[in-house]
Amino acid sequence: MNIIELKDIHKYFGHEKNRVHVLKGINLSVEKGDFVAIIGQSGSGKSTLMNIIGCLDVPTTGSYKINGVEAGKMEKDQLADLRCKTFGFIFQRYNLLSSLNACENAALPAIYLGLGAEERNRRSVELLKNLDLGNKLGNKPNELSGGQQQRVSIARALMNGGEIILADEPTGALDSKSGEMVMEIIKSLHKQGHTIILVTHDSHIAAQASRIIEIKDGEIISDTRKASDFYELKDEVKNIKRSRFDTFKYSFAESLNMSLHAILSNKMRSLLTMLGIIIGIASVVSVVALGNASQAKIMAQINAMGTNTIDIMPGTGFGDMRSGKVKTLKVSDSNYLGQQSFIDNSTPNISTSGTLVYENYSLTAQLSGVGSTYFDVKGRKIAQGRIFTQDEVNNIASVVVIDHNTLKEIFSDAPNPVGKIIIFNKKPLKIVGVTEEDNNPGPMSDSMNIWIPYTTAMYKINGSTDINSITVKISDRVNSQVAEESIEHILTSLHGKKDFFMINSDSIKQTVESATNTMKLLIASIAVISLIVGGIGVMNIMLVSVTERTKEIGIRMAIGAKQADILLQFLIEAILICLVGGFMGVSLSMFIGFCFNTFSENFGMIFSTASIVLALVCSTAIGIIFGYMPAKNASNLNPIDALASE
Repeated sequence: MNIIELKDIHKYFGHEKNRVHVLKGINLSVEKGDFVAIIGQSGSGKSTLMNIIGCLDVPTTGSYKINGVEAGKMEKDQLADLRCKTFGFIFQRYNLLSSLNACENAALPAIYLGLGAEERNRRSVELLKNLDLGNKLGNKPNELSGGQQQRVSIARALMNGGEIILADEPTGALDSKSGEMVMEIIKSLHKQGHTIILVTHDSHIAAQASRIIEIKDGEIISDTRKASDFYELKDEVKNIKRSRFDTFKYSFAESLNMSLHAILSNKMRSLLTMLGIIIGIASVVSVVALGNASQAKIMAQINAMGTNTIDIMPGTGFGDMRSGKVKTLKVSDSNYLGQQSFIDNSTPNISTSGTLVYENYSLTAQLSGVGSTYFDVKGRKIAQGRIFTQDEVNNIASVVVIDHNTLKEIFSDAPNPVGKIIIFNKKPLKIVGVTEEDNNPGPMSDSMNIWIPYTTAMYKINGSTDINSITVKISDRVNSQVAEESIEHILTSLHGKKDFFMINSDSIKQTVESATNTMKLLIASIAVISLIVGGIGVMNIMLVSVTERTKEIGIRMAIGAKQADILLQFLIEAILICLVGGFMGVSLSMFIGFCFNTFSENFGMIFSTASIVLALVCSTAIGIIFGYMPAKNASNLNPIDALASE
């Protein structure tokens, strides 16, 4: 029964004037279990014929059937499947992968067959032991002699069964003794039922075959049968059947393993490839962390002014020269606002400066007359003592709360001043509390500030019922912009005109947040450019890698790797480089943040999980985007051209 049938095969190379007619109307059939030698001088076309038979190349015209199926109509992956399951190649130059040991090289075709790791390793060891290489399983090709490398190549050819063994000048690179050993192995394979097609220019080698076909100038000039010894194949490897999902899972796992092996085999090149990604990711994460820290610092300062508060001031706005003379705001306005459902608290404010005296100390201080809710509205916390009560406000009590600056300045020898009497503008005031230190920069951060009930300020200090401003705290459930509009409407109705302006802390907060977010986005966008540059670097290195490993790709395709296998391996390799680079970039950023936060007392980088996850997603995306083109180029290589690459 014919296993191979070629009819009127023609093969041309080149185009137009440079076109060369290599094979001219080849007609050939090979029976199962035969041992055929194709002999001819260099340039006669014998290797081209071998490549067409092995589905590494395709004829320009003519019909080629394998087991009765027309190979010329098959897709690339179908041809790869044939090479994987039907053919076993023994090359003149062995074509072993230098990064793999003998056992791994022999087992390589079984990966593309779908054989599990344990099973393929067992079979690989068994084949190598049968070829007297049991003590060389862990040796790499450069640690083996030429004869030993060729025997590893033979084991690889038999790995998936090797129904048809294609031997291209198998002894051409060997000494005579090693050559004889290899020929003895090939003859024994014939007796085991393998169909052998051997290409040689040595008539002595060809004479050992059952059938000798001589080719000259692309034409068969003789076809001589010396013996009719056909054998049935004894060692058949069962076809692996998996579901589509299991096939993908297996393929992905093996591609991942091969990619890791390739990266670890070229550590320095891989690290240099990652460098751009590492710098880019570290830049993006660090910039966002600095932006978060800046925003948090500014927000803390704004919150210290009072959260969700609105200050109502007399006049038309900042810069109004008349605002100090406008006295339209009243305590009744504050009380009326405090009764509104959308306002939690309202307090009138009276400000004045004067001389503060305690024992032999005399200095200038800023006094504020406020309501009992002022400290809650402004978010000020008490370090010692208490705040004054509403009863004390109603009763015009001469009580005072001092700030940390006042405590430090005049009570350095008496750290607990609660209960002591101070004099302000010749009026005695009893200290009932001390506020915590204010670390936020601002006009009141360095001055000495004291707070008394606004009634006390009006009737005992100023002698006037005028107030300077009103501070209200908006309910959390109410939108501050809506509340501002409502307050404007109420006060305009009460006064008959709009003779005030408002400072909304929430509006300031939103403006600052918007500004800092815009700045973060701008700086992060600049940092992303380094990521793109890193991605281009990955693409360039991967393109170089494909060029350097063209021979490896050809070998993998010759033993059964499909386009998807090659594409997946190189794509995973690019993604792994970018992903590992991403993790290293995040780690570098964390280290920078640790150092920064260690040496910076008042300002620290704040890392967000979202920015880290986004950075890693970006690095993976870069691996996919910039790794796809090199991977696609690798998968589209012609097997015979790739094998010819050095």
